[in-house]
Amino acid sequence: MDKTLYIIIPVYNEEEVLPVSIPAFCEKLSDLIGRSYVSNKSRLVFVDDGSKDSSWEIIKEFSKKCDYVKGVKLSRNRGHQNALVAGLNYAADKCDLTITADCDGQDDPGAIDDMIKAYLDGCDIVYGVRSSRDTDSSFKRLSARFFYKLMRFFGVETVYDHADYRLMSSRAVKALLSFDEVNIYLRGLVPLVGFKSTTVLYKRNKRLAGKTKYPLSKMIKLAVNGITGFSTKPIRYITGLGITVSVASIVGIVWSVVRAILGLTVPGWASMTAIICFLGGIQLLSLGVIGEYIGKIYLETKHRPKYIIEEEV
Repeated sequence: MDKTLYIIIPVYNEEEVLPVSIPAFCEKLSDLIGRSYVSNKSRLVFVDDGSKDSSWEIIKEFSKKCDYVKGVKLSRNRGHQNALVAGLNYAADKCDLTITADCDGQDDPGAIDDMIKAYLDGCDIVYGVRSSRDTDSSFKRLSARFFYKLMRFFGVETVYDHADYRLMSSRAVKALLSFDEVNIYLRGLVPLVGFKSTTVLYKRNKRLAGKTKYPLSKMIKLAVNGITGFSTKPIRYITGLGITVSVASIVGIVWSVVRAILGLTVPGWASMTAIICFLGGIQLLSLGVIGEYIGKIYLETKHRPKYIIEEEV
């Protein structure tokens, strides 16, 4: 096949896994080229997201040994989503299709064949979807289910059990890059692109080496970014909560006045304190949610670049 494939792989402090995963990716791409699945112009693009270890040096060394390896180094850490966008921008005009994958080897390379088949059948976007979560801890499974249900509850269109392992045609990539947003959440943006799409099931492998660079704090941040970037329902829920509390307050005022007129009032410090604390908590929570949206608006209006490329190999 004369179609050129670029596989985009973000990297952040992965010096332990790169010596294992880069040869595995090279072997897979060489196999695809050997079987005429893709052209010999296909490449692996490792995007170093401002790593503080020797990840970039390892990428440079492999670029000398393997003709398929290319490297893009960002000037500083900009986050996984921006690193993916940097890789897609780099590849947009150089290939016919792209695949984004993690560098830890957990995204099964065997699914690439099925993705390419779906692309040849006319799909512009192919989502890699996990067939099971057997390799996850109980907490990770529960938190993942909660995450997807929460996103669905707030009306964010996402593909269940899909992370960022996906194939996109060149026109789908260019359409995605036309979204001029600073707060990037690709799992929500890609479905907005449209075009014909499908899913491919794959088994999630264990990490080849090293530790995950996506702790709970980053997962929570990603979820908040996804909800506030794609849904205004939290603001609407705050409005509904405000109306409910206001009605309840009016009822409470009427009730207290009636009891005062009837002479049935008794000093109630505890109940008053509870009411004040409840209302104060609601107000602070509401201000926090509104502030999150205002912060997003603030960042969007600045039009700062999503990333800056320091070096390429």
